[in-house]
Amino acid sequence: MPRGRNKSCHFCGNDKEIDYKDLRTLNRYLTDRGKIMPRRVTGNCSKHQKEITKAVKRARAVALLPYVKE
Repeated sequence: MPRGRNKSCHFCGNDKEIDYKDLRTLNRYLTDRGKIMPRRVTGNCSKHQKEITKAVKRARAVALLPYVKE
């Protein structure tokens, strides 16, 4: 049974921090409708996925990101 490639966390390899003001990075983890992509799709570890979720929610709260894209 083919399984595809092994996904690794983008943030574990780099020393890059997750910031709610970094919209370019956060948009990589949103679908075209504005939903946060799950871990199994992005390949992030649970620690960094939680940080991404927290950063997206903060960015939405201060109106940097929309809750729903049209």
